[in-house]
Amino acid sequence: MADQTYDVIVVGGGNAALCAALSAKEQGASVLVLERAPEETRGGNSHYTGGGFRIVHHGADDIKAVVPDLTDEEIAKTDFGEYSRDQYFDDLFSITQYYIDPDLAEVIVDNSFDTVQWLRSQGVRFLANYGRQAFNHKGKFKFFGGVVIYANGGGAGLIESEYECAAKKGIDVRYKTRAIELLEDDEGVAGVRVTVGRKKEDIHAKAVVLASGGFEANREMRTKYLGPGFDQAKVRGTRYNTGDGIQMALDIGAQSYGQWSGCHSVAWERYAPTFGDPNEPHAGYRHSYPFSIMVNSEGKRFLDEGADFRNYTYAKYGRVVLQQPGSFAWQVFDSQVTHLLRDEYKLRGATKVKADTLEELCDKMQDVDFQNFLATVKEYNAAVKRDVTFDPNIKDGRCTEGLAIDKTNWANPIEEPPFEAYSVGCGITFTFGGLKIDTTTRVQDIEDLEIPGLYAAGELVGGLYYNNYPGSTGLMAGSVFGRIAGREAGKFALAK
Repeated sequence: MADQTYDVIVVGGGNAALCAALSAKEQGASVLVLERAPEETRGGNSHYTGGGFRIVHHGADDIKAVVPDLTDEEIAKTDFGEYSRDQYFDDLFSITQYYIDPDLAEVIVDNSFDTVQWLRSQGVRFLANYGRQAFNHKGKFKFFGGVVIYANGGGAGLIESEYECAAKKGIDVRYKTRAIELLEDDEGVAGVRVTVGRKKEDIHAKAVVLASGGFEANREMRTKYLGPGFDQAKVRGTRYNTGDGIQMALDIGAQSYGQWSGCHSVAWERYAPTFGDPNEPHAGYRHSYPFSIMVNSEGKRFLDEGADFRNYTYAKYGRVVLQQPGSFAWQVFDSQVTHLLRDEYKLRGATKVKADTLEELCDKMQDVDFQNFLATVKEYNAAVKRDVTFDPNIKDGRCTEGLAIDKTNWANPIEEPPFEAYSVGCGITFTFGGLKIDTTTRVQDIEDLEIPGLYAAGELVGGLYYNNYPGSTGLMAGSVFGRIAGREAGKFALAK
C-alpha cells in the first residue's frame, strides 16, 4: 500500500468524505478513503446526527419525489408547506447575521434538492421527519423550521448506506489511519503522509479531498480559539475531529477562513460522557426547551426559550449555558407540555427530577437557589399572555410581557403538576473556523489562488456559519460540497 498511487485520496470518513469518494468514483477515478477511527466507530460526526436535510421544496409533490413511500393518508393529514430558494437564503443570512459567504450559500441552496436525489441514487433512503419537525396538533401535522426529510436510520443509517455503496463500487477504505501531512511536488499536492499506530507511511495521489471535520475534539484548540471554559464542554460527536485536516492545509499555505471563535454548541446532558456514544448518539439531546423555562444555579432565567423554532436557536444556546455560574442549567416543564418532549428525555442517563410541587422540585434540584427559583416561576407565570392559544407547530405569539427577558412564543405557565426538570450543560458539535474554498471546493491560499490538487468539504470549510447555525444544514452542505469536491478532484486527477 505504501507504494500504491491513487487518483484521489479522501481524508475523513463521514458524510462529506463519502460523498466525495462516491462522486470521484463516478468520474472513473481510483479512490482511497482514510478514516482515522476504527471501523466500528466510523463515520465522523455524521454518525451522531439526527440525519436531517434542509432542502428547497415546494410542497407534497417534491417531498413525494424524495420519499416515495409516503402514503396518500400521510399526505392528506400533513401540511408540508414549502421552503423556497428565497426562504433558504433568508435563513442562512439572518441566522449567521449576514456573515455567511454568499457564493457558498448559493451553492448549497441551488444544489440542495438535486443532491438529495443523487444521494437516493447512491442507496440512501429518506423519510418524512414526523415527531421532530412536525407535531400532531388537532389532527394535522404541520412542518416547521425548513426541515422535512431525514435519512432512514438517522446519521448512523446514512453512513451505513454510503459505506455499503462505496464497497459495491470498489472504493478502498483504510481504518485507524491518521493523516498528518500533505505531500507536495512541483505540480501541487501529491498525496498524504499518515501514521498507522506510530509508524509513518506515504500514500501518493494526484488529488486530495480534505473532509476530516473541525477541531472540536481538541481541548487545546477549543480553549485557544473558542475561549475560556470550552475545555470543559462535552463533545457531542466523535473524538477524532482534532483539526488535523485544517492544520495540514495551513502548513502548506492554505488560507484560514470563517469564524474561528464560533462553534455549534447545544444544551446537552449535564453529566454526559466526554465524547459521544456511538451506540446512543442522541441520548444527550435536550432540545425541547422551547416549551420550558431554563434557569441557572441562581434560580433565574437567562435567555428567551421561545425566540424561534429549535432549529434556529439550539446551536447557540450551548455557549449561553456554558457562561452561567457553574456552566449548567435546568429545563423546567409542567404536565401541560411533557407529552411534547423529544424521545431523548425518556432515555436512561437523563439527569431528571420530578415532583408534585415547585418547592419539592427545587429541593430535588439541590444546586438551584430556592427562593429565587420560586420567585422566578411566580413572576413568569404572572407575565404569560393566557388569551393567546398555544400551538407547538407555529410561532404562536403566546408570550410573556414585562419581564427582564421575555419569552416570545410557547409561554405556558408552570403550574400544572407533576413538574419535571432536566439538568443540562454545554455540548459542542463542531467548530465554524476552517479553510477557504471557492465554489468548486478548491482550497485557496493566502492570495486567493487555488492550491493545485487540494479540495475540501464538510465541517472544516470556513465561511458558512457565524454565531449560530440553521439546523440540518450541516449534512446538506457536506453532501453538496462533498459531491462537488469528488467530481472536481476526479476530473483534475484524470487530466494529469
